[in-house]
Amino acid sequence: MPSLSRRRFFSAAAGAAAVAAMPRLVFAQAAAPAAAGPFTVPPLGYAFNAFEPHIDARTMEIHHDRHHAAYVGNLNNLAKANPQLGTRAITDVLGNLNALNDDIKFAVRNNLGGHANHTMFWEIMGPNGGKPEGEVLAAIDKDLGGLEKFQNDFNAAGGRQFGSGWVFVTVTKDGKLAIETRPNQDSPIMDGRRVLMGNDVWEHAYYLNYQNRRADYLKAWWNTVNWSKIAERYAAAKAGTLGV
Repeated sequence: MPSLSRRRFFSAAAGAAAVAAMPRLVFAQAAAPAAAGPFTVPPLGYAFNAFEPHIDARTMEIHHDRHHAAYVGNLNNLAKANPQLGTRAITDVLGNLNALNDDIKFAVRNNLGGHANHTMFWEIMGPNGGKPEGEVLAAIDKDLGGLEKFQNDFNAAGGRQFGSGWVFVTVTKDGKLAIETRPNQDSPIMDGRRVLMGNDVWEHAYYLNYQNRRADYLKAWWNTVNWSKIAERYAAAKAGTLGV
């Protein structure tokens, strides 16, 4: 090595290796590329910091603009070769996954499930969300043992969900409520049921602030619930018009 000393060579090699590793770190944090198509990420009706200190602005931004956007981008790529995905109601597709070709079924389950779950999630949250009342409160009292028991049972179910997933409250057309959990991005819609509300217990929903303290996140999340929107969803469920 006439023009480069051994020490300088290894120093340069180490620097080159570090630079080569950088794109992986950058891309791991970057937003998923947005593919144009029939699916879109619904805009939030509130600012990213609307729920602080319960959910921090950075978590909301990453969750909405990157995680949800990734599901939508994947769906739009799938829809290029499978345009029926964008023309049918989401509830119809998720409720009939076995009708899909095997080569797309798994991807649709994960990404359309994720899109449906997150669309519901952003909708049933909001600042100054009030308290349950009227028919919703009556159903909570009748079917779930009252608000305090319901919240404790809901939190316990979310805490027991192993790994990633969701805890939901389902609602029937006659207004009956039940708590259930689902892994990954599965939804009760896949079994023909409708979701009144639900909480995301994937780590991306809480890890920046709460790390492994999922129980603390579950308790704090109730401060973000928009009960007036949940009342609207309850009325839609009884009318047979509730979508995702």
